[in-house]
Amino acid sequence: MNKLNITYHPDYDIPVSPKHRFVGTKFSDLFYYLKGQKFFSKCNVTNPQNAPKERLLRAHSSIYIDKIHENKLSDSELRKINLPWSQRLSDRSFLAIEGTYQAAKLSLEYGIACHVGGGTHHAHREYGFGFCVFNDLAYTALNLIEENYVKSVLILDADVHQGDGTIDICQKHPSIYTCSIHSESNFPFEKKQGWLDVSIPARSSDEYYLSQIIQTLKEIDNRISPDIVLYDGGVDIFKDDGLGNLNISREGIIQRDRIILENFRKKRVPVTTVIGGGYSVDKSELASRHAIIFEVALEMI
Repeated sequence: MNKLNITYHPDYDIPVSPKHRFVGTKFSDLFYYLKGQKFFSKCNVTNPQNAPKERLLRAHSSIYIDKIHENKLSDSELRKINLPWSQRLSDRSFLAIEGTYQAAKLSLEYGIACHVGGGTHHAHREYGFGFCVFNDLAYTALNLIEENYVKSVLILDADVHQGDGTIDICQKHPSIYTCSIHSESNFPFEKKQGWLDVSIPARSSDEYYLSQIIQTLKEIDNRISPDIVLYDGGVDIFKDDGLGNLNISREGIIQRDRIILENFRKKRVPVTTVIGGGYSVDKSELASRHAIIFEVALEMI
């Protein structure tokens, strides 16, 4: 029986106040939600190790890496990240970034793999930003190429927020294609210029949004043939998301993920998925929303 490879580590959770917009337990909430589903018997779980500095240096500056490791961020640097600092947050940052890289190598072998984490696309080379410490998407793309696993990478980011940090880190690398499909009027308010950027008007609903997904995939297919796709399936596009401003239904998220995964799987392009953003005071609802990408991925194995 074919299995869906997923990567996860029990140390992903971080201590965060219940009043904070970021849900610190979202990773274990999602993992235990998945474990409770009948389809979990079709999943194979592996745990990442800490990211080695050699790989980290391809995406982040040595000074910044050392600050994270030694807990020496300044107050202004901490404000940019906007998460309560803790040793646990430092530790999990070195784990989670490697989780996406490990999932990518599994997808190269098996066609598709999912990370119970990832999508920290606001982290820049020299600083963290917007709940993101290290940038797992840029880290994975750069290392896959540098270590000769692939020659080209498409980072397809469908989070409601533009992946500004990913664009900044990858923009000088012509074989990494950054495509961001995001709300035109949401964080970050200073948008970057990536390889392909698609701005969605606030309050857009399923029909328009999905038409833009299809159109974007056609443009991608006409322009490039990547060796692998890193897909950020953020669920903060949801109509009731705490930090979203689009009007996408749960069924719209399912259709988005299905359209995207089918597009690349038909072409036999390996796909790695990360969960990206999702915000809610209802932790069980959020876990079930993040689980959508895993359920759709299982359709593809």
